[in-house]
Amino acid sequence: MSKLPELLEKCAALHHHLCPRQVLGVRMGLYAGWLLGLELPQSDKRLYTIVETDGCGADGISVATNCWVGRRTLRVEDFGKVAATFVDTLSGRAVRLAPRPTAREVSRRYAPQAASRWQANLVGYQLMPDEELFSFQWVRLLRPIEAIISQPGKRAVCDRCGEEIMNEREVFAGELTLCRACAGEAYYEVEGMAVQAAQLAWCDHPAADGW
Repeated sequence: MSKLPELLEKCAALHHHLCPRQVLGVRMGLYAGWLLGLELPQSDKRLYTIVETDGCGADGISVATNCWVGRRTLRVEDFGKVAATFVDTLSGRAVRLAPRPTAREVSRRYAPQAASRWQANLVGYQLMPDEELFSFQWVRLLRPIEAIISQPGKRAVCDRCGEEIMNEREVFAGELTLCRACAGEAYYEVEGMAVQAAQLAWCDHPAADGW
């Protein structure tokens, strides 16, 4: 907790303000470090963090742990939850933390003079004991951490689109090496192809006979 004011100041500088979720993120990161017996923020890449939503809470976790997307020590699996799993890549131990469902209401007891619920959360989250603010579970990842992180220098080329694939994210379909998009996992579609698909769908529609 002695590091909390300094870390909150750094987090606020990223957003030009401080909000309750930033406080949750910083507190969560520090508590995970205590549970795993790691000194945080880390100076190496021993801790790997998987956050379950983007936004202010994720930045709070990054400031507290020094795990960042750009350092390949933080991954976003967007479940829409202010929760995260912290993995000690040396020991393999992993702990998942989330705010207790009662945290919002309990925070008011720690900030009785707060002018609003938001203000009570902002102040209360800084004062509540870890065990009252968070629940945690020791967990096992469904994929080995080595596979999630991969190795530097691993590259492949998609046989369909020709784009480079890094970090062993390629998919094999028979003899083809494909990127995830070409393998059917794309989150986008090319605009011209979308229009063409719509036109083809219209031609097949019964109302198109009189077009």
